[in-house]
Order: sequence, then structure tokens, then C-alpha cells
Amino acid sequence: MKKIEIIDLYKSFGEKQVLKGVNLQIKAGEIMVIIGQSGSGKSVLLKHIIGIMKPDRGKIFIEDQEITSLGDEALMKLSRKFGMLFQGAALFDSLTVAENIAFGLRRHARLSEDEIKQAVAMSLERVGLRGIENLLPYELSGGMKKRVGLARAIAYNPEIILYDEPTTGLDPIRADAINNLILQLKKDLQVTSIVITHDMNSTFKVADRIAMLYDGRIIEVGTPEEIKNSSNPIVQQFIHGRATGPIAEW
Repeated sequence: MKKIEIIDLYKSFGEKQVLKGVNLQIKAGEIMVIIGQSGSGKSVLLKHIIGIMKPDRGKIFIEDQEITSLGDEALMKLSRKFGMLFQGAALFDSLTVAENIAFGLRRHARLSEDEIKQAVAMSLERVGLRGIENLLPYELSGGMKKRVGLARAIAYNPEIILYDEPTTGLDPIRADAINNLILQLKKDLQVTSIVITHDMNSTFKVADRIAMLYDGRIIEVGTPEEIKNSSNPIVQQFIHGRATGPIAEW
């Protein structure tokens, strides 16, 4: 399990300032859910944590290692600590389920083909799928694609799992199944988890703590109960999905 600390993180794209001094501490082994409007910079923050984007200013520590100044080789080594479930699962259409899951294993681990086959089967078992190794993505439902994406994320036993909008595009029943998986994997794998979402049902079910990103900064951090009882009108408007309030409609 790894703790993560984000200190005074800034990122701009041309004239648009997306992150304006983000500060956040994520405890080892917890599920931290980061909420915020679409376009608020949640995915940009996630890309900084995984090391595929560099900040204009600020630092990120994974345990005691500062990662924002690492070179390509060190970042590649660091990436082995992470598993990521991308929004939409991001499966390769031309590869089978087994080949999709094995993709990261071949990149990050020195395993024989038999060991890769076993790891693929075990990962599918953990996400509640069995015997679908030879199917192609177009043969899978949306919920199954998410599960296969999650199987790929955990195949090489990461210490940190990042979830980018894990329930987007799913009906409430399949979304809840993904929520249950997030909780189960935390328990089984003893990982630190970061979930990016604006799905409040998912947020309140899986979170140990919640952080709200607004106008480029983390404006509140707390347990689900603390966030529900927050006195901040921005937080209250967002979690209840109200059109009127300090957050503009557009």
C-alpha cells in the first residue's frame, strides 16, 4: 500500500489554467474519491498522479519518492505500481480479452506464456468473469468491458489503482456491480485507490474519504458523512445536483 501527497500543483494549457494549486493527501490503503464538475480537471489531476503529465509547478510524492521530476526510465519503473481503469475501459478492439489483459503483463513483467495465461485467468476470476478469454470487445456488454478493463488493471498486482469515471455509461445495476468490485479489490489486494467521478451514488458507496475539486483547487475533504453535512454551498449544490446555486449552470 502506498500513500500519495500532492503539493501546490499547477497546470495550464495555453491561456486556460486547469489546476491552480491542488493540495491533497491520500492515505495508504484508502479509497479516495475525487468529485467535481465535468471539465474541472479531475482527469488532468489523475494523469499527473500516474506520471504521464508534468505540472507547471508543484510536487507529487508516492511514499517518499517525488515523481514530477523523474526521467522516462524511472517513470516506466514507477508505472508498474499503478493499475488504471480508463473511462470507457479503453480496450483494443482487434485483440481478444486475453490479449488485452496480457498487454500490460508483457510490458511490465517478465513472465512465461504459461504464467501470463494463469495471471489472465486469475484476473478475470477476480472481476467475476470466467471463460471469456477468446471473446473480442464487440462481443461484450458495457459492464463486461469495464470488468475486463479492471482485470487488465490488476493483472500485475499494482499497489495503487486509479479509476477514471468507472460507472459512466452503465445502468444502475451494472454500476453498483462495479462499485462492489472496487470495494472487494481494496479488501483482497490491499491497494490504495483513487476514484474520479461525478456519480454521487458511487461516491457515497465506495469512498473512505471524498475530495471536491472546484475552480482548480481542492475546496473540501472529508468522510462521506462529513461531505453530506458540509456547510460549503458549492459542495451542497454539487452533491445534490441542483441547477441553482453558486456553481453556474454552464
